[in-house]
Amino acid sequence: MKKTLLIFAKAPIAGVAKTRLIPALGGEGAANLHRKLTTSTLTMATQHALFPVQLWCTPDTEHPHFLQCKKEFPVTLHKQSGRDLGKRMAHALRQALQKNSYAIIIGTDCPSLTQEMLQRTFKLLDNNYDCVLIPAIDGGYVLLGLRQFSAELFTNIEWGTEKVLHTTRERLKQLQWRWYELPHQWDLDEPKDLARYNRININ
Repeated sequence: MKKTLLIFAKAPIAGVAKTRLIPALGGEGAANLHRKLTTSTLTMATQHALFPVQLWCTPDTEHPHFLQCKKEFPVTLHKQSGRDLGKRMAHALRQALQKNSYAIIIGTDCPSLTQEMLQRTFKLLDNNYDCVLIPAIDGGYVLLGLRQFSAELFTNIEWGTEKVLHTTRERLKQLQWRWYELPHQWDLDEPKDLARYNRININ
């Protein structure tokens, strides 16, 4: 069965990347941390080359950081398309599932994600789960794995709020899909998350 991993990333532009961390780190510091997180995520995801990895970029694929990522890692670059996060995710996953049996989408702001979690997600999808989620402690999710596509999972959802996971679960019930949730993880969004990140000393 063909499978692929999609990684969503913004260009590390000061004042645009990781904006909620700017009060603690400043614009340049937040952008530099975002660059570091992207590189760490790609390092984790491409270990052992177990599955193809697509890096979905915004605002485009031509930023020097993304071009450097393509040189350093076995990834293909793709441009995100859509007015909000839901439309951009839907566009990417629809394309991926036209060519693959399973697809997983993640961001770059969950330092605790491991390749073992990705492999387990693919195994669950192979065992006839329609969807696999890794919930985030803040009420969203840090990973979504699918074996089929539905726009319902990405439409009229209040992205960036604590309602995302609840709404997604309700949509899965309405679709009558069989889904599985792996243990909660934390993501690096707010200044309060920096202490935990620094404590585990992820490089």
